[in-house]
Amino acid sequence: MNKIKKQNMIISAALKVFSKQGFYNTTIAQIAQDIGMSVGNFYNYFPSKKILARAAIKFVTKKLANSLAYINNKEISQQEKMHIFVGEYFGFIQKYPEMIEYFFRVYLSNRELFCEEDNCGFALAKEFINEVERYIQDGVDNGEFRDKNFFVAFSSIAGILGGMTFLSGEHVFQDSIDIYRDEVAETIYNSLK
Repeated sequence: MNKIKKQNMIISAALKVFSKQGFYNTTIAQIAQDIGMSVGNFYNYFPSKKILARAAIKFVTKKLANSLAYINNKEISQQEKMHIFVGEYFGFIQKYPEMIEYFFRVYLSNRELFCEEDNCGFALAKEFINEVERYIQDGVDNGEFRDKNFFVAFSSIAGILGGMTFLSGEHVFQDSIDIYRDEVAETIYNSLK
């Protein structure tokens, strides 16, 4: 198995443990044991738990970035793109709940782990943020969206999806989150118009 695949396997295992126990209650030994690896070998891939935590957030946001990049490349309206993305995002949070739980339980709760001088947490999600920015700018360029402050527009997307993710994770919905897809997509789209 090549180094990248092994790192991804370690990250996937770490996400499951981090999402259940949090960052500080998780040990490298637990993660190594879960994947049948010695602690010494583990350190060949990630020299510290903090570096692993940073790699994990990049891993999660890269998956979302790849999905949105694929959608952004389609020759369809921004409205259609948002419907597709919301559907894929809801599928993602159902398929990988540990990744979303990690985002809320570790990333948002332990900001000190993700900041190094000027390179803070926002930079770790750069690929996804760039795709959101591209989505918004394409909508401005084609006349579907008003030109507004990027952070306000970004918050319209991330805030609504984050809220729905939180409610899903708390098992508030009696039905599948999928039934909200069209309404959520329309709400996000309309907030950008």
